[in-house]
Amino acid sequence: MGFLAPAVPYIVGGTALLGMQQAGAIGSYQQAAFDRKAAIAEQKAEALENQLTLDLQKFDQKFKRLEASQVVNTAKSGVAVGTGTAKLIKLSNLYNAEIERDIMKYNTDIGIARAFEEASFARIEGTLAKQRATMEQIKIASSAGTSLLTMQG
Repeated sequence: MGFLAPAVPYIVGGTALLGMQQAGAIGSYQQAAFDRKAAIAEQKAEALENQLTLDLQKFDQKFKRLEASQVVNTAKSGVAVGTGTAKLIKLSNLYNAEIERDIMKYNTDIGIARAFEEASFARIEGTLAKQRATMEQIKIASSAGTSLLTMQG
């Protein structure tokens, strides 16, 4: 071991430097992974908005068909379309359609809020991962410094 004694400080310093670089790289990688997770969650929110638009368009088309069918059936039965029970049925259908639209919008808003919350937490996790890596770098540096100071020379 005597022949390695002069090289020990360099070995300790070199391994500490490599350990610090590796800890920094791991922290950066983890932060990037969590940032990607956040971006995916935000894309999910955008997809939910687009899906709502499509769902509302489909719903409106189906509702228009229902209204037309109701008018035809009412007219076939010989009842006046804009009066009495036919008018109450039309109002009830309009009311229920509006409730359905509101439910779709509400459910989408909840999904969007969850997606943005998921994105926020992913960014927080990424920041914490980077901070843990920095703390590990400090720990490695202080450990190497302590080792170098306590070496018998």
